[in-house]
Amino acid sequence: MLDKTYSPQDVEARLYKAWEEGGCFRQGVKSGRPYTIALPPPNVTGSLHMGHALNHTLQDILIRWQRMRGRDALWQPGTDHAGIATQMVVERQLAEKQQNRHDMGREKFVERVWQWKAESGGMITGQQRRLGESCDWSRERFTMDDGLSHAVRKVFVELYREGLIYKDQRLVNWDPKLLTAISDLEVEQHEVKSHLWYFRYPVEGMADTFITVATTRPETMLGDTGIAVHPEDERYQALVGKYAILPIVGRRIRIVADEYSDPEKGSGAVKITPAHDFNDFEVGKRHSLEMINIFDRHAHLNENVPEKYRGMERFAARKAIVAEMEELGLVEKIEPNRHMVPHGDRSQVVIEPWLTEQWYVNAAVLAKPAIEAVEKGDIQFVPKNWEKTYFDWMRNIQPWCISRQLWWGHQIPAWYGPDGRVFVAYDEAEAQAEAAKHYGKAVDLTRDEDVLDTWFSSALWPFSTLGWPEQTPVLGSHYPTDVLVTGFDIIFFWVARMIMMGLHFTKTAPFHTVYIHALVRDEKGQKMSKSKGNVMDPLDIIDKYGADALRFTLSIFAAQGRDVKMSEQRVEGYRNFATKLWNAARFAEMNGCVLPDDFDPKAPEGIINKWILGRLSQAVRDVDAALEAYRFNDAAGALYHFTWGTFCDWYLELIKPALTGEDAALKAETQATCAYVLRQLIHLLHPFMPFVTEELWDKLYGRPDGFLMLRSWPGDGVRSEDKAAAAEIDWLIRLIEGVRGARSALNVPAGAKIAMQGIGDDAELIRRLLRHSDPIKRLARIETITMEQAAPTGEQAQGCARIVIDGTTFVLPLAEVIDIAKEKERLGKERDKALAEIAKIDAKLGDASFVSRAPEAVVEEQKERRGSYSAQAEKLADALQQLG
Repeated sequence: MLDKTYSPQDVEARLYKAWEEGGCFRQGVKSGRPYTIALPPPNVTGSLHMGHALNHTLQDILIRWQRMRGRDALWQPGTDHAGIATQMVVERQLAEKQQNRHDMGREKFVERVWQWKAESGGMITGQQRRLGESCDWSRERFTMDDGLSHAVRKVFVELYREGLIYKDQRLVNWDPKLLTAISDLEVEQHEVKSHLWYFRYPVEGMADTFITVATTRPETMLGDTGIAVHPEDERYQALVGKYAILPIVGRRIRIVADEYSDPEKGSGAVKITPAHDFNDFEVGKRHSLEMINIFDRHAHLNENVPEKYRGMERFAARKAIVAEMEELGLVEKIEPNRHMVPHGDRSQVVIEPWLTEQWYVNAAVLAKPAIEAVEKGDIQFVPKNWEKTYFDWMRNIQPWCISRQLWWGHQIPAWYGPDGRVFVAYDEAEAQAEAAKHYGKAVDLTRDEDVLDTWFSSALWPFSTLGWPEQTPVLGSHYPTDVLVTGFDIIFFWVARMIMMGLHFTKTAPFHTVYIHALVRDEKGQKMSKSKGNVMDPLDIIDKYGADALRFTLSIFAAQGRDVKMSEQRVEGYRNFATKLWNAARFAEMNGCVLPDDFDPKAPEGIINKWILGRLSQAVRDVDAALEAYRFNDAAGALYHFTWGTFCDWYLELIKPALTGEDAALKAETQATCAYVLRQLIHLLHPFMPFVTEELWDKLYGRPDGFLMLRSWPGDGVRSEDKAAAAEIDWLIRLIEGVRGARSALNVPAGAKIAMQGIGDDAELIRRLLRHSDPIKRLARIETITMEQAAPTGEQAQGCARIVIDGTTFVLPLAEVIDIAKEKERLGKERDKALAEIAKIDAKLGDASFVSRAPEAVVEEQKERRGSYSAQAEKLADALQQLG
């Protein structure tokens, strides 16, 4: 017998251990056509957050669904070495012991990081298990495993030899605290209160003539090599082609016409510092302006500035430069200014655009076939609108900076000879051989100290994890993978690069579908952040409500293109859904609902049984169609409504007379049908709620039948819908709901039993009322059911409510139960109040100023409120109409 209550805390760890030890997650457990998802590798330093929970839940739903459909499913797990994040963790540990990596040396430091990884790096994989993820953990990979490192070296060397990897001096996002280049994804924009300084630069050869530039970064002026004005700005047309004299430095800088300058912003003239601003870098290239680097790697001024500023920290230099410009009488004005300033997401210091020599990939060449793959439909984005984002990035792609000034990561396989010549090779022995051939003798080589951007190794993830470059059996069977599930923020950083690398090295797109999910926000639609105090920890939620409740909440709100609004109340609601399923199973068990071995779902003749079997078939079709289209919310919604509404609220209630009646044949048929539907329902819910369904399977049917997760997915041919049965039971449900709705709207006391009169003499209607009188009376709280030729008129009609079902009027005499006049007055006032609220909201939404200024979440909230009031007003109007 099932326990009275379901306790996730007592079940989940036990079941997961049984699954894992039983080999249920392994590739090859089913023999059908391969199906593969490569799990986006979380950082080895990471812990499960709500974004992971959404992303991983959706993937697990797909994997469990396809596995149950007989596919040879492989969900390939692993973790990313996370260069900067991991190095920072270990460096902080060393700092606590008054040590640093430079004292240790590179080799010892890297050993220490590997030691940390072995001791603490598996935390997130343990947390993934808490969520119920059915990854093939026997194949778990790490981006610095030997096999993956071999793949990285091969890709680097081959791209270099094809001329697609090279060294160049370009601007990078430089972190002056971590002393490394970082990617755009590792840059956060912070709004700061600062100033806009207007400096006057003298124009060469024109006495008392100045050109005023506005800048937010006075400290970079010492590196100015030009001034840009808009070609159509009449104020400056006479100055284009002339030179200004850079104050403090004395350098001649050319005045150029370029559309980058905005005539409406600042003075309309922009100082150009090509070595310290990404936009200025492009302007400088267009006009062949000199690029002068004025900072060292600590963001202190270097030897390329006047002597008194050398070695000065950049913000100290800012104050000193402004002071000197004021002394020279060249500060026109200073305005307060709020603007966005880039900061390192880990160091939290201001990022410096810095001209430095780095390794680059010629991404433009690799992007061409990657663009074509999406254009031709070999790869599809879901939702499709993300293709535009992909194309915009890819068609304007810049060289990819792949070197990082770190010690933890894939060290670049490049060695330098005594004259600086570079030798790129698979290992040092090969580099030595190349060098000896070049120099005519053996020479000492120095290895490049930089490591590769972590996105470089991650770009190979779909095929390197399967054994590439070795032609392993699993690579042959499970590559290309099927779908990639990820967030929109890494379409460029990861998705595009996987496509580029996959096409270049395997000649095949790494997946056919990219499903882009939205963000998980708080219940008000705000982004979760520690500073706002609105972060929800998925592990805390699992501890409190169980993994199934969290998973179902995430899936039922995962509508394409809409952010997921999370609240603990919502999770609690779906915990109650798991409880509802459990209680339904207990009801079935207590009423002897056992499935005979020879049960044929096409055999039942009872009208309610025929109806539920038809609805079950429809539910299977709905879930399959929704999952095929990656409409996770529709799949979960179909299951929720079938389980809670159709099966629990209606079917189990409607079969009570059969279960307690004297018709033995109908009772046996009903018990078998109920057991069959419950069994299929447990199958359907399993990908979404794996723990409660597996526990029910174990308790109801036992392990001899095997694990539920390895059972076959229900087919949609359970039983085609019996249209007559469907029509009759739907009529019955609508009748009961209509009476219930009228009772609720008119404040009929819950305990009051009332009469019901059907108007007319339709023979089929009379048969239906007789056949279903028990559930109508019991579920609608009706005392008597009679048929009348005509509806009440005159004074008698004043005390009656009316509902119409399929053209037939049903009258509910209520004069002795409620005060009709008082109810009409109440309903009218409430409707008028709802209509007034709708008018207020319409006025707001019709105000273009409000819509343009209000955050999107606020506008959406107003629309939702309008919908709620509109439904309320409609319901109240119906109630008034029922009273005549």
